[in-house]
Amino acid sequence: MSAAQDTAGGEAQPWGEVTPDAARRLLLAAVEAFAERGYHATTTRDIAGRAGMSPAALYIHYKTKEELLHRISRIGHEKAVDILRTAARAEGGPAERLAEAVSSFVRWHAGGRTTARVVQYELDSLGPDARAEITTLRRQVDAEVRGIIEEGVRTGEFDVPDVRGTTRAVLSLCVDVARWFNIDGDRTPEEVGALYADLVLRMVGADRTGTVQR
Repeated sequence: MSAAQDTAGGEAQPWGEVTPDAARRLLLAAVEAFAERGYHATTTRDIAGRAGMSPAALYIHYKTKEELLHRISRIGHEKAVDILRTAARAEGGPAERLAEAVSSFVRWHAGGRTTARVVQYELDSLGPDARAEITTLRRQVDAEVRGIIEEGVRTGEFDVPDVRGTTRAVLSLCVDVARWFNIDGDRTPEEVGALYADLVLRMVGADRTGTVQR
């Protein structure tokens, strides 16, 4: 499956915010190349060739290969923050919102696994300034999940001795889906999302109705 089909986690128009069309084609080609070969093994010629363009055409839209990676990473992390923020601010108690946060985040990593692999595993390839910007977004991702867990602890719905460590474990579970998920496997992104939501509720000591399990 191509990056255009899977990288936006099922969105009808993946990377629709990237214009003009040539810039979008180059970004899609870069996602595929980085996911397949890794950032450092990919050349600008590789990216341009996948997009059906000349290397010179790439520099019209992106000054460097790192600029491409930075834009991919920024858009991907902004999407991740939006997914989790939407779940965190939804109606319902902490258990319901944590389940929705995990389910939707997992679906994004499974359905958009090509992009997610680049977004999550190529951070160290960015220069200091770009990495600092992405690190700020990653802290926002952490804060959204941690906030739900903290609320659940305050209300007595969750039994979590180590909120920070549990938050890290929850996010690690979700992110790792991009590494192993196979569209031809025996589970859909929705099924994996539901499974992980159930596992996380058990992790924090709550059942599906939000009752603390002791």
